[in-house]
Parts: sequence; structure tokens; C-alpha cells
Amino acid sequence: MKKPKIAWITDTTSSLSKEFIKQHNIHVIPLHVVINDKFYKETIDITEEDFYNRMKNEEGKFQSSQPNIGDIVDLYEKLKEEYDFGIAIHASSTLTGTYQTSVMATEMAGFKLFAIDSHTGSYPLSFLVKRGVELVEKGVDINEVVTQLNALREHTRLFLVPSNLDQLHKSGRVSGSQKILASLFNIKPILSIEDGAAKIKDKVRTEKKALAWLVNNLKDDLHSKKVQKVAIVHANDRERAAGLEQLVNETFPHIETEKLMLITVAGVHTGVGTLGLSWVNE
Repeated sequence: MKKPKIAWITDTTSSLSKEFIKQHNIHVIPLHVVINDKFYKETIDITEEDFYNRMKNEEGKFQSSQPNIGDIVDLYEKLKEEYDFGIAIHASSTLTGTYQTSVMATEMAGFKLFAIDSHTGSYPLSFLVKRGVELVEKGVDINEVVTQLNALREHTRLFLVPSNLDQLHKSGRVSGSQKILASLFNIKPILSIEDGAAKIKDKVRTEKKALAWLVNNLKDDLHSKKVQKVAIVHANDRERAAGLEQLVNETFPHIETEKLMLITVAGVHTGVGTLGLSWVNE
């Protein structure tokens, strides 16, 4: 029986390396970032680093936007000619409409697609893509691959600590009075991506306590679960990210770590200087 030719599709919220994308021929749909009403395609017109530099140094409105459906239809029309079907793993449908747009586009193009709403983004989304590729290469049945990836979504962790509440206030996530109180008392909200949505998981005093909170949550999972790698995510603050990575390495010397720039879809709300930890329980 002839082995089916499968196209892998994701979006720029997956934070996959250029090497992995090239090696496995991943088709990456760029989301848009919007700066003062001007649209830029992520990773094509603007890098995450450039975006955060501009957010830090420019006044104005910083937003994100889902891809144009016409661009995705064009992609699927091309893939239809070359592949038997596709597997698309996208950022949480609660945080961006990319998943819904992808599903609509595949129907318009007549391209057979197994679409997965990752319920997350950033490192956990990259993990799901890599695991999917690995399972297919092992010859696992496509329906079983989708089942396993859907099950794995519930075991992802992504926690973020904004350096301040400026951007959360601008995007309407916190009120002016909340911002003032947080600043006065040095309160750090800890955000969690759970069931596809961003939630305030806890509030602590001082950044030191916030980072200890992150490490302790990882420690709790390690009591009963296996974690091979931890990602330190940051909104263009390499120095503080290196400090958090050192803390993780000292506490858990057996776990591999990597540093990732925070996806701009999250960064438009949490702002420059956001730090976080992410892992997947296996």
C-alpha cells in the first residue's frame, strides 16, 4: 500500500526553529501584527525582536491579527496538487481566529485536512507539531496521531509574568485602578493558558516570588509526571531570561532548557519584559 503524502501546517505562534521547518517541510502561516494600523506578517515583514523593540520605544497601538483567509486558500490549493491530505496544528482558537480561518479555507479549497486546535501557543504548540511529525514517521495511523495530539493538549503548561500592567491596561485586560494598585504594591499577576484561554492564575508580591511560583509549579508536576524539556519564554529580555534559566538549571539539573522569544500574539497583551515558563507533561 502506497504511503500517503502528508503536508504539515502550523502558524507563526508555534515558535519553530528555521532548521526544523526546513528539515520537515512545515508550511507556516504567518499571523499579522499591527502597529498603528499598519499590518506586518510575522517572521516575514517583522521579527518578534523588532516588534518588541518598537513596542518599547514607540508610542501607539500594538495589536495582532489573524491571517487573511485568501492567503490560506491559495496555500491549500497548492498543497492539494502535491499532497494526499494535511495536518494543521494551530494556536488556541480562543486566543486567535487562525484555526477557524484554516478550517474555512480548507473547505473552500477542497483540500482534505485534519485540523487540531492546540488550546495553546508558543513552546507547547511547537511540542505538538514535533510529536505529530515523530508519530507519522513511526508509521502511526493518522487517526491515532490526531487522537494522541488532542489528548496531549491537556498536559501542556504555559505561565507568563508581565513585567508591568501597562500593555494589559492598554488592551483592556485590566482597569486603570488595578494598574495603579499593582504598581504601588509591586504585585505581579501570573497568567496561565488553560483550556485555550488566558487566566490570571495567581497574584504575588515581587518578581522574585513570581519566579519561585513558576519553579514550584514545575516541581509539583515533576512529583508525578515526566518533563524532558522546559522553555523559558521572554518578551525580548535576554538577561532576565538567562537568570530564570539559571534558576531552573540549578533546581532541576537533569532537565533540558531552551530560551524562546514570546509570541507576539501574547506579547501585545502582556508587554515587553514578560517572562514565563512552559513545559509539557508526558
